Amino acid sequence: MKSAKQKQFIGALYCISAAAIWGLSFVAQSIGRGVGTFTFNSLRMLLGSVVLWPVIALRKKKNISPRFDDKNKAKKDLLLGGCLAGFALFAGNNLQQEAFNYIEDVGKVGFITALYMLLVPVFNMILFKKTARLNVWAGVALGTVGLYLLCSGDNGFSLEKGDVLTIIGAFAFASQILIIDRFSQRTDPVEISSLQFLVCGILSGICMFVFEEPAVSLVIQKQNLIPILYAGVMSCGVAFTFQTFGQKYTEPAVASLLLCLESAFSVIFGWIILHQTLGKKALLGCAVMLIAVMLTQIQLPKGKNKQTEVKI
Repeated sequence: MKSAKQKQFIGALYCISAAAIWGLSFVAQSIGRGVGTFTFNSLRMLLGSVVLWPVIALRKKKNISPRFDDKNKAKKDLLLGGCLAGFALFAGNNLQQEAFNYIEDVGKVGFITALYMLLVPVFNMILFKKTARLNVWAGVALGTVGLYLLCSGDNGFSLEKGDVLTIIGAFAFASQILIIDRFSQRTDPVEISSLQFLVCGILSGICMFVFEEPAVSLVIQKQNLIPILYAGVMSCGVAFTFQTFGQKYTEPAVASLLLCLESAFSVIFGWIILHQTLGKKALLGCAVMLIAVMLTQIQLPKGKNKQTEVKI
């Protein structure tokens, strides 16, 4: 029997591992962009969906899956939630992947994408009348400053095409999290994740055949195949499972803070693997953005709002 401290340590390790896997996935996306935006995401998402099937089967076999009184309603919620989340994921993933055709620094994409963590509580307040805590507003203000620094070069502030695509993608990711948050309590969270990956993969596949010329010769090349396999198996399957176990053994606030490290890991892996270095102003923007994201995840003693996060 593991002690409470051991469980907390294991939970934290799972969360950090998930964040590291997601951080490295930004590098994989950058390397694999040569196969085409929709091609990459179609293969990645379909693979991610399939990888979760054994997890779903194992959960059912061990009676870990949640049980619902109204099974028909649960199935309807699963279908509706999975399709809506899959569409949002389709928009977010493909906007983000397309951004890599214009932005070389994976760390920059990672930190701009992190805007979705600031947007979720704001959307919750606007759409569902949930009161935003003071630290959330402070985080949004800091996040705006961080974004300004990230997009400021020697000639001042400027939003390039890749920046705009990533920002819009962050809005899509925020929408996806809100959808999952509303439906995951009424369905199996692993099943709805697998379904959203499947929907995203199918939609991306349709666009792949309409807008791109998918070439098997490009996909099976080592420099493209490995990133696709990593983004599908590790980012979608393994990291999601790690997140599930991590949140099981860790306090929600601590888990959220640790999962925020994915953007920091994107900078670290971009530097180690791709030898990318950000300018002083951009690095300062990353630091400010990381503080902003962490600030919004802090749970205050009074008026707590529990926020569920499902990552990609």
